[in-house]
Amino acid sequence: MSDSLWIIGVAMTKFMRYQDKDVIDLGSEAAMVALADAGLTIFDADILAAGCLYDTNGIGQRLQKQIGQTGIPVYNVTNACATGATAFRVAAMAIKAGEASIGLAVGLEQMGKVGLLGAQPGKKDKPYEPAGRYGAVGPMEGVLGTSLMPGTFAQSGMEYARLYDGVGFEQFAKVAEKNHAHSTLNPLAQYQKAFSLGEIMAAEMIAYPNTLLMCCPTGDGAAAAVLCSGERLQSLPTDVQQRAVKVSASVMTSDPYVDGGSVQFDVNTLTRQAADKAYEQAGVDPQDLDLVELHDCFATAELRHYDNLRLCPEGAAGEWIDKRGPWRDGQIPVNVSGGLLSKGHPLGATGIANMYEVATHLRGEAGDRQIVGANVGLTHVIGLGSACAVHILERSAA
Repeated sequence: MSDSLWIIGVAMTKFMRYQDKDVIDLGSEAAMVALADAGLTIFDADILAAGCLYDTNGIGQRLQKQIGQTGIPVYNVTNACATGATAFRVAAMAIKAGEASIGLAVGLEQMGKVGLLGAQPGKKDKPYEPAGRYGAVGPMEGVLGTSLMPGTFAQSGMEYARLYDGVGFEQFAKVAEKNHAHSTLNPLAQYQKAFSLGEIMAAEMIAYPNTLLMCCPTGDGAAAAVLCSGERLQSLPTDVQQRAVKVSASVMTSDPYVDGGSVQFDVNTLTRQAADKAYEQAGVDPQDLDLVELHDCFATAELRHYDNLRLCPEGAAGEWIDKRGPWRDGQIPVNVSGGLLSKGHPLGATGIANMYEVATHLRGEAGDRQIVGANVGLTHVIGLGSACAVHILERSAA
């Protein structure tokens, strides 16, 4: 079994809507650049894990046909918005188990304009005849809550505002103001434009308190990571060792039972449990973090996760954003990439794209958006249903 786990190559495509490339083109580009970043080729990889949500038909094997078919095991995974991080963990677990020493994880997605996520069509014939697992006699969307993503996360944000003082429309909007400002320094972000707080609050309301500029865009893109065991790392060139990023913690959780969880998705408990376990695994405190890339599918989600990831005291997320705690020049920079709100959210790619961002800062290679002196970073992703992954990465001491 491997005693340590390292990232030695990372890459991501620009997130956008591609007319001239398909999902395999995007995945191949990220995979080949990540392998080159590690100074390796596909012939060095012992395992390939491919994560894609919208195209699940042998996506890894189809990817192999473009980057090289070497006969290695291929694992195709889907796990909602945590799909990319799940692919990463599949490769990581193979290395930790001693079945592989080099692993390639690729998250890829081509979504285009798919509209609102989570919509459930109603029955057109016999609408009042009991059907389905729960014997529903008609669609409940908009009658008893909502399964649409903007509404789900709007409800979560308003629940937090009800529980704690100092949280309202303005605090949620400040999250989007920060992330759009951060995006202007990231050439790989889907959108690179700053907006004033007033512009964000005056934008079209999607699901209160989330306006259009507080919702992440869908799109196309891919990201890839090359993982390596500690033992194998020692045999690689010095420059690879010096740029290697240690994976100090890798944790995945699902929903534990909570009262009300069958009515409203609980994005909090599994995130807190994953974060607490990751901090314990890595032996670090939240205040040791130099940057965080968390799952800001909506501005309300990011504010809640400040609390869930223990970045601020319980109930103090509103005060923390007011004090600019998560800005790039604040206490713990959060989503300096621009986050999903600006960078974009091709579902299968997001989990590994977050690792690309943090690893790039830990290597000191993030250019104009570099967090100077970054040594420890955290990535977080959550997919409703639910699956949460938290990873803690550390700069190489070599």
